[in-house]
Amino acid sequence: MPTRRCPPIALPTALPTAFIGAASLLLSACDSDPAEPPPLSEEALAAIAPDPGAPNDQLARQLDELFTNDAVGETRAAVVMHGGQIAAERYADGYTADTRFVSWSMAKTVTAVMIGMLVADGKLSLDESPPIPRWQRPGDPRGEITLRQLLQMRAGLRHTEAGNPPYESSEVRMLFLDGRDNMADYATSQPLEAEPGREFEYSSNTTVILADIAARVLTDGSDDPETRRKAVAEFLEARMFGPLGMESMVPEFDAAGTLVGGSLIHGTARDWGRFGDFLRNEGSYRGSQLVPRSWIAFMTEPSPASGFYGGQTWLNRESGIDRDDSLVDRGPETLFAAVGHMGQYVLVSPSQKLTLVRLGHSDQEERKALIAEMLDVVELYPET
Repeated sequence: MPTRRCPPIALPTALPTAFIGAASLLLSACDSDPAEPPPLSEEALAAIAPDPGAPNDQLARQLDELFTNDAVGETRAAVVMHGGQIAAERYADGYTADTRFVSWSMAKTVTAVMIGMLVADGKLSLDESPPIPRWQRPGDPRGEITLRQLLQMRAGLRHTEAGNPPYESSEVRMLFLDGRDNMADYATSQPLEAEPGREFEYSSNTTVILADIAARVLTDGSDDPETRRKAVAEFLEARMFGPLGMESMVPEFDAAGTLVGGSLIHGTARDWGRFGDFLRNEGSYRGSQLVPRSWIAFMTEPSPASGFYGGQTWLNRESGIDRDDSLVDRGPETLFAAVGHMGQYVLVSPSQKLTLVRLGHSDQEERKALIAEMLDVVELYPET
């Protein structure tokens, strides 16, 4: 690194001695080298693959920030995939490549892919009312809700995602209180609070309705919990997890046999990376088209009610992906993400052939700093 040099300055002898001393100190600083970043630890360097697709030291340093910068919260795992290969991988103490991490709301994007497979199979239609018995009763206005509107979080059902106090929120009541044994029954029983299709409202309960729809389609409407659980678990394994090699995945079901499709699917960081890379490849894996390309396009296009949300997927626009105003111009516009509670992320950038997984624990304020650090990683990779 070059040494800074300042031009010579002649100081008048009539100036006060204190002034001359201060000026001399300032000039002497010009001869010193600027502060260099601290050397990278062995752990930071070891996390980077031999040919990661970005400058090795810069990638090591930016990934290291995810683990050492206290402002981002606690990072437990990070995986960078470039061109389908692991470019970097690191774990905090107590976590390994075999650790299963809870998805929280990243599960929503998995549920959307499952629904897309059923649409491709001809068992569901995007613009028709889904097979929910209570909505099909004559005169029930919820019969106007379409599958498309559910996927885009604009069904119009009464909902509060994050209440104050928390136990009054619709999500908490469904997951942990009066709705926990039959989550779909709780979610589908909510009345309309807006005209279907008009307004965006993020809702974990809506994704449970989608999971219930999948169970109904796969079991011809069975209400038997074990039949429902088995049908959905086998479908996910046969059509998604198995073909993608996502061997660690463990989906959770409620007592009624409904997949907790908005919150609770467990898997390793590598398997979450495989899922992100599958989305990056437009639903294709090793030459097999597991879900139509048009479905991934639907999931990653803005909905009519929200520029930053597609089909159970966050988009890199406006306030999407937890960004604040300081990050509005960062990252490719085509970047999208599966995002989970407390800082679970699968960032996908097709134009950079890039998938970035970050799993851990960060509160709302920490996630602002975390997003900036993750975008530092993303921006090391050129668009192609």
